[in-house]
Amino acid sequence: MGPADPRLIDLLGRLIARGSRTAVGPPLIAVVGAQGSGKTTLARAAAERFGGVQVSIDDVYLTRARREAMAEDVHPLFLTRGPPGTHDLRLLNRLIKALSTARPDDKVLIPDFDKRADDRRPIRDWRIFEGRPSAILIDAWCLGALPEDEAALAVPVNALESDRDADGSWRRAVNGFVAGPYAGFVAQFDAVVFLKAPGFEVVLDWRSQQEADLLDVRLRDLPDEERRRLADFIQYFERVTRRMLDGGVKADVVVPLDRHRRPGSIPA
Repeated sequence: MGPADPRLIDLLGRLIARGSRTAVGPPLIAVVGAQGSGKTTLARAAAERFGGVQVSIDDVYLTRARREAMAEDVHPLFLTRGPPGTHDLRLLNRLIKALSTARPDDKVLIPDFDKRADDRRPIRDWRIFEGRPSAILIDAWCLGALPEDEAALAVPVNALESDRDADGSWRRAVNGFVAGPYAGFVAQFDAVVFLKAPGFEVVLDWRSQQEADLLDVRLRDLPDEERRRLADFIQYFERVTRRMLDGGVKADVVVPLDRHRRPGSIPA
């Protein structure tokens, strides 16, 4: 994946310049988009340029042990990280408060998640941010998503839902998290920027490119078994992603992307 588009960095700079609507602490901005859309790269670039801090919602996944408990108590599919309900929003809220109130010499620990180990890293390995940032930039694929109605939930969108959530209890639970804790969490943000993919069909290629970059291989050299694993994995994200792409998202700025992640019109 290439560097962030300078026009998008400038867009975030304009949003940062508006300040916080509460006039207390730095502005809180969400960068939202499907897997592989470049939201983390953009948030990190803007944070570096404007003196802010970038935090990914991926950094606050629930621990493996807590997801195992959800899989036992709620539904087996909650073992897999990613969908609403698998993030520690309380931890993220505490982090936002600590960053917002930090004094110049304060050091704030930022959680980190090891995706290969599928668990949160020990606190000793968390990165440190010193002082108070000019802005807090959270990249999160599902923030701003709107819940679905019962009629939509009744119809499976893929094989995962048909085969492993036949009664719809998992997707209804996810929908409940979207309507409840996640909606309440995003309400505190000063701005939500949605990087809108041209369609769900590009997500597998985008996610595969991310994996190829991690493995330091060309996309065409990504092993077939790895692509099949990713094709299964993105099914966990498909329903909410499609909902957002179809207009079921509450965002202050929507930036359409083409299949190469190039932005279309960008608001001034």
